[in-house]
Order: sequence, then C-alpha cells, then structure tokens
Amino acid sequence: MSNQANPGASGRKKALLIGGGAVVVAAIAVIFVLPAETGIDPTGLGEQSGLTQMANPSAAENLARGAKRQGVLTPLETIADPEPGVSDHWTYEIQPYGEIELKYKLEKDAPITFAWSADGPLNMDMHAHPFDGGEALTESYAITETDHQAGRYVAAFSGIHGWHWQNRGLTPVTLTLDASGKISGSQVLDGRSEQDRELTPKP
Repeated sequence: MSNQANPGASGRKKALLIGGGAVVVAAIAVIFVLPAETGIDPTGLGEQSGLTQMANPSAAENLARGAKRQGVLTPLETIADPEPGVSDHWTYEIQPYGEIELKYKLEKDAPITFAWSADGPLNMDMHAHPFDGGEALTESYAITETDHQAGRYVAAFSGIHGWHWQNRGLTPVTLTLDASGKISGSQVLDGRSEQDRELTPKP
C-alpha cells in the first residue's frame, strides 16, 4: 500500500485555508477597518463600539463651535421664498459607500435658502470654514442621517459653506439640491479632487 499523500486532497485543503483566510480578512475590514478609517459602518458595530468616531475625531469639536452661533441655520419644513441673488439646482448620484461635498462661497451675513432631498438616507454634515484660517476653524451646524433638509442659512463669516454627504448603503442614492441667495461661487469635492462648478438655475 502506498503512503503517498493524495495531491488533490492537499490542494483542496490549501484552497479552503486560503479562502477562509480571505473571508476573515474581509470581515475584519468591514467590521473594524471601514468604521475606524472612513466612518462607513455596514454592520452597525462600529457605531456601537465608537470606531466611527475615530474616522472624524474633530466632528464633535466642529459641532460645538457651530452651536455657539445664533441665527446661522433656521430649519424649515419646505424651502422658503427664494432669496435675492442667484439660484442653483444640482443633482448627483452617490454610489454605495461613496461621498460628495458641495460648497458655496458666501460673504459674511449673506443669506441663502435651500432644500435638498435624496431617494435614500445619507449621512450629512452641514458645515463652514472661513477663508482666513481654513479648515482648522470649521464649524458644523447639523450632523445627522437623513434623506432631506430645508432651511435658511446666514453666513457667520466670509468663507466656504456647504454640505458633506456620505452614502453608507449598498445601493446608489440620488441627491437633489436647490438653493438661492448671494452665492459668489461653488465647488464640489468627491474625495479625490476639488473642482469649481457653475451655478445652474432650476430648469
């Protein structure tokens, strides 16, 4: 009787070990790495364990700075009458685990009215930072998960004002925003590059 090992069985065992290892690595990435590095939390365990806070440790600090402001953001059920100035209409499809940021350039005390909605929930951070001092002085006025928001906003300082949205679901989400007011420019940031965009009136 031959004592030679079955090469087929050995190969299958090796494949199973490699496949099992890949599954474990993928599970670790989804449960621990994604929440800690990006804030994306498909299982919900990241939020329960506090890992999602590691992705943006300054969020609470930004929100605390924004909370000190009075009269910056007035939430509304629906969009108010258009503010004098220009109007802007923008739509964007956010892919699963994707993100997008839209910014308006506003001078101090410039008001805008806005309303945005999406066909699925998005994690949203409405924030601003001044031209002088940059992102280190970022203030957040609303951080939540929602599929819509409307309000009147008055710039507390001259700078960049807007939203960061993140899709933490498994299907694309389409976002639509309408705004009006004394807007002097706009930019979009998709996580890789920042680009100027033209203001587009609603059709």
